[in-house]
Amino acid sequence: MPNTPLRGLGQAPVAVYSCAASLPLASDAERRARDYADARHWLVAGVWTDDDPSVLLGDRPGWSAVTGALSSGLIRGIVVAAASHVSLDLAHFAALGVLVRDRGGFLAEATAESPRRTPGQHERRRALFEAAAGWIPYGRVVPATPW
Repeated sequence: MPNTPLRGLGQAPVAVYSCAASLPLASDAERRARDYADARHWLVAGVWTDDDPSVLLGDRPGWSAVTGALSSGLIRGIVVAAASHVSLDLAHFAALGVLVRDRGGFLAEATAESPRRTPGQHERRRALFEAAAGWIPYGRVVPATPW
């Protein structure tokens, strides 16, 4: 269990980890994981990258440094851009998450951005909210219907 308490709601120190064979892929993975952590107000305490995905996870120097930081209490969580950076399949990723949780931390995958809004979605939602709030202009909900 880490020996450093959290400094406030959402301010968990995390490590960003990636494993990619090329520098552009590693840079993109780091950016996505950092953005994910920043959006949750997590403090990025360090970034580690390994350059050979064919090496077993336990034998990677970057991953060893991340787990060492977790064990010593320097970080509370690990953020990866995709599960494929640390595991072969989702079952292995879930099992790895359990191992990290047993050490007092968490493992997070930077999920994809939310889907784009469709044209007119904002106006339709506003009309529905106004109707639910008791406003009268129902003509925007069903514009072709004469009231």
